[in-house]
Amino acid sequence: MTPIAWQRLEGAVVAVAAYVAVLVLGFSWWWPLALFLAFDLSAAGYAAGPRVGAALYNAAHNYAVPAALGAIALVADLPTLGLVALCWAFHVAVDRALGYGLKLPDDFQHTHLGWIGKGGGRPGQ
Repeated sequence: MTPIAWQRLEGAVVAVAAYVAVLVLGFSWWWPLALFLAFDLSAAGYAAGPRVGAALYNAAHNYAVPAALGAIALVADLPTLGLVALCWAFHVAVDRALGYGLKLPDDFQHTHLGWIGKGGGRPGQ
């Protein structure tokens, strides 16, 4: 398997684990789905250009912030914050599983997992 295939598989496994955690912790099944698009609001940064857009998108599409929120939720016994952290991790993981990676500053369709979109997203195609 290629490193990209491994990352996509990893995303699928993390997505399932986050979703199962939501259920095991007693939250309703629909929470990860209801909050799914909220994390894509970070793409609004592309209105200021690809460099700013990529930075904001990447800040919201990695596991660091949901992991930190999850740790805070555990230590402070804040279950709602834990739910947000799990839903956020679920979103990032589903994106990775579908091949949507962290954005490079040149083009929205250029990610660390390769080009996405029709024609592979490469200019001129």
